[in-house]
Amino acid sequence: MRKHSKHILVLTLVLITTLVFSQQRENDTIKTGVIDVVKPYTPSISDAFKVKEIPSLDDEVTDAKQEVKYNIFSFPVASTFTPAKGRAAVVEKAKPIKLYDNYATIGFGTYTTILGEVYLNHAISRTESVGGYISHHSSQGDIDDVVFDNDFSDSKINVNYSSRLRDLSWNVEGGFQRFTNNWYGIPDLLTLQAQANNIQPDHSFFSAHFGGDITFEDTYINSGSFFFRRFGDNQGSGENRFKVNTLIDIPISGEEVATKITFDYLSGTFDRSYDSLGEINYGNFQIGLTPSYQIKEDDLTVNLGFSAFYLNEEVTGDNKFYIYPNVTASYRLVNDVLIAYGGIEGGLIQNSYHGFATENPFVSPTLMIMPTDQQYNAYIGLKGKLSSNMSYNISGSYLADRNKALFRSNTTLLDFIDAENYQYGNSFGVAYDNVDTFGVAGEINVDVNRNFKLGIKAEYFNYSMNDEAEAWNLPDVKGSLFLDYQINEHWFAGANLFYIGERKDLLSIIDPLEGFRAMTVTLDSYFDANAHLGYHINDQISVFAKANNIANEAYQKWAEFPVQSIQFLAGATFKFDF
Repeated sequence: MRKHSKHILVLTLVLITTLVFSQQRENDTIKTGVIDVVKPYTPSISDAFKVKEIPSLDDEVTDAKQEVKYNIFSFPVASTFTPAKGRAAVVEKAKPIKLYDNYATIGFGTYTTILGEVYLNHAISRTESVGGYISHHSSQGDIDDVVFDNDFSDSKINVNYSSRLRDLSWNVEGGFQRFTNNWYGIPDLLTLQAQANNIQPDHSFFSAHFGGDITFEDTYINSGSFFFRRFGDNQGSGENRFKVNTLIDIPISGEEVATKITFDYLSGTFDRSYDSLGEINYGNFQIGLTPSYQIKEDDLTVNLGFSAFYLNEEVTGDNKFYIYPNVTASYRLVNDVLIAYGGIEGGLIQNSYHGFATENPFVSPTLMIMPTDQQYNAYIGLKGKLSSNMSYNISGSYLADRNKALFRSNTTLLDFIDAENYQYGNSFGVAYDNVDTFGVAGEINVDVNRNFKLGIKAEYFNYSMNDEAEAWNLPDVKGSLFLDYQINEHWFAGANLFYIGERKDLLSIIDPLEGFRAMTVTLDSYFDANAHLGYHINDQISVFAKANNIANEAYQKWAEFPVQSIQFLAGATFKFDF
């Protein structure tokens, strides 16, 4: 009973307490409502920690990590495989070409042609060498329908010595040449008169020269050269020429200006003029200065400069001063595929009897010699590579030459009393005129490999003169093709073809009765094809055969002077060392 009384007492107290709190809420004067608490939410990330791969334990007993061991149940297996030893791959190497320092060539052909040449070179030491060559080329002529002798002969000899030191290298050489030919181009109307006078239209030239050059390393004087030549003929003519060139770098404001300095002296004499017995003397000396400064900027290269010349005429004593532009530029538009280039240059060109006779061996020994004032040579073009083995070059040019030398047939004097061998309409003189030349040229070179090379070039010219009626003996079109092919280790072949367009010449006569008469003639264009074939017997001996003027045209390069028709020549070359 007492136990239940205790529970009843506790229950009674709880009810009384509940009634009291309920009464108080009914008498409360504070109204109820909604209270909003605004606070920005700023979440935070608790510090991260790396879970240990092997956590530390607070256990009183910690067992050590047990090492696990793996066992493989293996047993031997019989095998008959034996691996082969490795071997390095072998690359086939081309057989090295044996180079020889000396060679000799001899050949014989139609028209009693003889060709011979010997070249020698010997190394005295690692820095010194001496060498030389001897050559001969002759033919008995026998040109169809030519009455007079038309043979020719060309013989040369040359010796040289060179030395190469640490800071410089130099070379000296000397030589002699003798060339003979004939003024055989006598017109048909004058052939009987020439035969009646029993003329011997032979003409011989001789030339002796001595020169040298020197090149320096790491100095302001880069190089220098000198050259002296004595030239004459069997008609009493003689000419001396001495030329010195020096190339130096002049420092200006921290930059170097490449400068070429030239001294050119010429002096000569002819026994007589063409139409009188008066002696002809000529000569001058020139001093030239050509500075040039190069600017390179990425794909653009520009050379800025000029040329200045002082000229002193030996005979008249006149002094003249010339200034020419010397500016060139190139720009790579598309790497090596497309390169644009251009320039404008000029210069004082030294004409000489040797130069005229080399270009036209039928000139008479009665020439007026004077320099050519090339006021400018302006050109522009595109060049580049069409592929890795094919290149091209296209250009246009405009030249302004004052006192340009033009070869023109000499006037025939019908009064043949005491006439010279070259006064039967069978020689050429030189006429000077102001000539402007516009030209366009294009060429393609193919180099498939070291065994095959091909080149094609074509040129077109248009001339404008002041005094002369035509640009005498200058062609309007020129073309050429060359081919070189190494067929295999032994056989080789090649060819070259030339095309020369029409030229014009002036044939004139002084008749004691009718006076002066002149007629312009047109020389036909001609095509000259030449080919050769050879065989290397071994590294030292080769044989060859050549065919010239395959088209068999007896064309005239110069008026009244036909050339030999088709020609054949065969020979051999021997290479050797001492």
